Amino acid sequence: MSELNLKILFVSGIVAWSIIRYPYEKKNKQNKIIDERKAKLQPLLLLFALTGMLMLPIVDTFTNWLSFANYQLPIWANFVGILLYFVATGLYWKTHRDLGRNWSPTLQLREGHTLITTGIYKNIRHPMYTAIWLWCLAQPLLLQNYLAGLAGIVAFGTVYFIRVAKEEKMMLDRFGDKYYSYMKRTGRLFPKLFI
Repeated sequence: MSELNLKILFVSGIVAWSIIRYPYEKKNKQNKIIDERKAKLQPLLLLFALTGMLMLPIVDTFTNWLSFANYQLPIWANFVGILLYFVATGLYWKTHRDLGRNWSPTLQLREGHTLITTGIYKNIRHPMYTAIWLWCLAQPLLLQNYLAGLAGIVAFGTVYFIRVAKEEKMMLDRFGDKYYSYMKRTGRLFPKLFI
């Protein structure tokens, strides 16, 4: 597969993820916020994530500005990247479907928010983060550019490590022992092998 085709596939995935998210984002805005935990750095973190996961890949796909940082991978690595990307996209869709109106792009709880422990959430507390990690691992295998490829891992990794503990604290505050019990029997990003 050509380098351009891999880049176009990656950008097409960005479009697909936006299409998946749009109806949930639209429904979410109709619910009243009852708890919001905005971090002072939230706008900066969001910009950092968008730069690493969207802007740099788009610049790399449609311009030659980052070509000084290109590298070549064997074809098997491209296929691993494609596989990771499709698994990530399927998981991303499933997490949105299972969360329904409980989805939020930031640390918010809205009126009627319930603890989802079924579907993909039965064994994994943060499968959407798993999907995004898989996307970020696919990114350097598809884009083959040190800046655009690795930017997703750096950007999302920063956001993830700052946000996940705060998100779990918010859920513990809201759902108490029920969430604590849920934490004990589930893995954060992957199912627990032993409970």
